[in-house]
Amino acid sequence: MKEKVILAYSGGLDTTAIIPWLQETYGYEVVCCCVDCGQEEELDGLEERAKLSGASKLYIEDITDEFCDEYIVPCVQAGAVYENKYLLGTSMARPGIAKKLVEIARKENATAICHGATGKGNDQIRFELGIKALAPDIKIIAPWRDDKWQMDSRQAEIDYCEAHGIHLPFNADQSYSRDRNLWHISHEGLELEDPSTEPNYDHMLVLSVSPEKAPDEPEYVTMTFEKGVPTSVNGKKMKVSDIIRTLNTLGGKHGIGIVDIVENRVVGMKSRGVYETPGGTILMEAHNQLEELVLDRATMEVKKDMGNKLAQVVYEGKWFTPLCDAIKAFVTSTQEYVTGEVKFKLYKGNIIKAGTTSPYSLYSETLASFTTGEQYDHHDAEGFITLFGLPLKVRAMKMMEAEKNQK
Repeated sequence: MKEKVILAYSGGLDTTAIIPWLQETYGYEVVCCCVDCGQEEELDGLEERAKLSGASKLYIEDITDEFCDEYIVPCVQAGAVYENKYLLGTSMARPGIAKKLVEIARKENATAICHGATGKGNDQIRFELGIKALAPDIKIIAPWRDDKWQMDSRQAEIDYCEAHGIHLPFNADQSYSRDRNLWHISHEGLELEDPSTEPNYDHMLVLSVSPEKAPDEPEYVTMTFEKGVPTSVNGKKMKVSDIIRTLNTLGGKHGIGIVDIVENRVVGMKSRGVYETPGGTILMEAHNQLEELVLDRATMEVKKDMGNKLAQVVYEGKWFTPLCDAIKAFVTSTQEYVTGEVKFKLYKGNIIKAGTTSPYSLYSETLASFTTGEQYDHHDAEGFITLFGLPLKVRAMKMMEAEKNQK
């Protein structure tokens, strides 16, 4: 019997060409596995295409709810944003995909897992670190790093498929390189490869309209959270995945969450991409808005550091690590009282606050008001400033003394 390899299959040209290449080069029986994280129409026609290309079987595994509950929610709660802009749409999905590939490999008694990520990108790292953490005994095949892989262009892959009797609806016309799931869609390539060039949003955008083309009237939205988990939009209770779908529609309509970024890849190079994250941007901002009201200052300071650290950990593919577990445990402990309602309005790419309430609010109108109250004596500030500023005053005195001695 032939050894089996599980191929992470998207149905695109790369992974379609990999099927006959694995058979021809290594003699494997190829079992395809497409992990559904909310790609929607990108899944159409996959089974026929995989079988036509020589796969013995295709699994389509829907992990959309798991993706939302176990990967997206912890990152939202942490405020995990890579390099101040990127909301980790691709990064968060990869560990869930790796986990499912390992499950299918065990079910099929496969000896190897293959992915179609290139040798220049981050995804090779994310897939392989996930697989190594969960199944260190399974071999990993990365064709783009394999000396036996001779295809270096879309046309070469099309020609290879044609030579193997695989006639597919692909052409060599250039298009953006995209990754899509429920949380976002990313765009790379074409004019984006030149950082001095403005993105062609009319040609590019899939989930959204540009802010200029958004409605001229704002739209109010309310959301509720319980212990840091979103529970409803505009009074309608929903599971997290449906909340994100709803927010994607609202955010896309109003041009929310379009980010043009030059980011630092793990492998050392800079790359430019445009990310559409309409619902995710709203969800992140709404959660932040509620935390402002209920978290104390010291916790917020540390949590900001932990959020940045989690963003780096997730971006680098280190989800299944003790460090990631420890950060998530800290973040979870901070969410105990992140419960309440957030109201805001969407207008031409902006999310504008319109009021926040929580039974655990730490905001005291009596204390914050300019009207003098019994809980705060203005005179107390004088002693506080004296002690708080003591190191500055002592240093200034010592510097003055040193300058005088030098004369």
